[in-house]
Amino acid sequence: MRPEPLPPQGPWHAVETAAKIPGMTLHFTRRGVLAMLLGLVVVGPARAQKAEPFKTGALAIQTANGRHHFTVEIALSDRQQEQGLMFRRSLAPDAGMLFDYKSPTQITMWMKNTFIPLDMIFIGADGRIVRIAERTVPQSAEIIPSGAPARAVLEVNGGTAQRLGIKVGDKVIADVLGTKS
Repeated sequence: MRPEPLPPQGPWHAVETAAKIPGMTLHFTRRGVLAMLLGLVVVGPARAQKAEPFKTGALAIQTANGRHHFTVEIALSDRQQEQGLMFRRSLAPDAGMLFDYKSPTQITMWMKNTFIPLDMIFIGADGRIVRIAERTVPQSAEIIPSGAPARAVLEVNGGTAQRLGIKVGDKVIADVLGTKS
């Protein structure tokens, strides 16, 4: 005589279900299916948010107050440019990220998934600053345009442009941009 099965112990009790595929039978439990789905929910986004490595380089901005030096991460690939400074919680005062688009174009940026306020410094083909968007709002989906053709965008901590006296027309000097002093 076979023992009677135990009554269910809650919504995720171990009830076995069989799926038949020609040549084999697969057995699933609700707990097993739940564990598999939870794994997809947890691991899927983590894999999608894996950080893309960036090369670093030196950059300087010549202002009326003098030359200001930064160490920047350089976003060259589409994937790097999509990632940018997303999910960062801090940025050193002399650090930034340079997005190099190689040739002048109308550039649009946003702050989605970016947790720190930034100054966005739009740079023309000659290395001159064409626009500064100061203290952009974290996690905003508002579009931030270059306003003029720009080759690159430098993102630094919000308030840096005002603190250092960086203005439109100042010169950005960086090997990656091919600009000289």
